[in-house]
Amino acid sequence: MKILPKFWQKALLAAVLTSSVVAGCTTQQVDKTTSKDVTHLRYQSYPGLVSLPELAQDLGYLGKIKLDYVGTVQGGPQDLLTLVSGDVDFASAFNGAVVKVIAAGLDVVPVIASYGSDEDMNVGFYVLENSPIRSPRDFIGKKVAVNAFGAHYEFVIKDYLLRHGLTEKEIRDVELIVLPPVSTEQSLRNGQIDIAVFSGILEKRALKSGGVRPIFKDIELYGPFTAGSYAMRKDFIAEHRDAAKTFVSGVARAQEWLHNTPKEQIVARMESIIDKRQRNETKVLIPYYTGTGVKDVGGVQKNQDFEPWVNALVQEQKLKPNQLNVSTLYSNEFNPYAAQKN
Repeated sequence: MKILPKFWQKALLAAVLTSSVVAGCTTQQVDKTTSKDVTHLRYQSYPGLVSLPELAQDLGYLGKIKLDYVGTVQGGPQDLLTLVSGDVDFASAFNGAVVKVIAAGLDVVPVIASYGSDEDMNVGFYVLENSPIRSPRDFIGKKVAVNAFGAHYEFVIKDYLLRHGLTEKEIRDVELIVLPPVSTEQSLRNGQIDIAVFSGILEKRALKSGGVRPIFKDIELYGPFTAGSYAMRKDFIAEHRDAAKTFVSGVARAQEWLHNTPKEQIVARMESIIDKRQRNETKVLIPYYTGTGVKDVGGVQKNQDFEPWVNALVQEQKLKPNQLNVSTLYSNEFNPYAAQKN
């Protein structure tokens, strides 16, 4: 991936909010437990979808560890803030947001890749078939739906527009609307937004329904890449190493189960998981499953997953050169597939 321009810090500012808010969310406020034997991990997820940890638990890969669902997540930055506040034990977020949080001094560490973009699973920006929007300049004054401020979708749209010559002022005239991903297609068809972001399952469903066309995709800008990771707090890992190891190992095995299992079996398993958890959800999205977008075996992380975001901070003088060592930002310590990569 190329080094990315300066606007990205603004796009990711929501991942940190203000220093006063973050100060109130430090891990020092987390209630400590004297027990090293953690049996439950708290988390957030999206309705109507099955996350890697949920799949890992259903496959029996988490052993004695049980997942405690605490609510719906709106996006990676919000999940990270919930993590540093101590309200969840792991969070999935865009790697740019993770780097921003680490640069702000918060003690979180990415422990395994969670999602990416490839030929099957990527982020596409779509309009209705009869829309007059066809070029980057047509975005000015239009409404674009994103899942959260400061996350993957916002970064990509702004990078795309900047690369095509729009000024930062013109980019600010593109209105970003936060919507739950599952509601975006209907909002586009109802005319409430002008441009929708579809990825994976949601993209396949929209294409099957017809009447939409893509403007561009993130892999056209960057090629295939690992985009996000599951992160945990360093203090939690230090105190509960066995639980952290079980979690990472289980998620890694779930990644490989997905890589090596026929789609019809994956769909059946995910539909069964949704039925069993009884959250009053629809299963209509599951048949459109397209993968996680992570090609690395077991979700093993690498420098290239984080380097562009660190370099951008250095370019903007938000970090001093060598202030952050990319190779120490993330950890493959508990990933059983890491040795195969060496």
